Amino acid sequence: QVQLVESGGGLVQPGGSLRLSCVASGFTFSNSAMSWYRQAPGKEREFVASISSDSEYKYYADSAKGRFTISRVNAKNSMYLQMNSLKPEDTAVYYCKRSSPSYWGQGTQVTVSS
Repeated sequence: QVQLVESGGGLVQPGGSLRLSCVASGFTFSNSAMSWYRQAPGKEREFVASISSDSEYKYYADSAKGRFTISRVNAKNSMYLQMNSLKPEDTAVYYCKRSSPSYWGQGTQVTVSS
């Protein structure tokens, strides 16, 4: 069955960095566009970044541009989100998503606090 497993979240100070990973199984990862979303407490889930199956196309939310980098390694069935210059408002649960058909991972908590 399809599985998306996120990891790499944690507690980091403002200005710090984290690298999130998403490992996929149960489908042909190299054929699938993928995305990162996040959901802060009391807020709706929002788009962070997406990447095409061959990494040719990458899109970012305005809040992520210049600070976050999405990437993938198809040979490892893995997608990544490098997050730099983290701010308290980046605190959220971060989710990995297969674009189509839609499928979500269970999420990993990122907390930015001093």
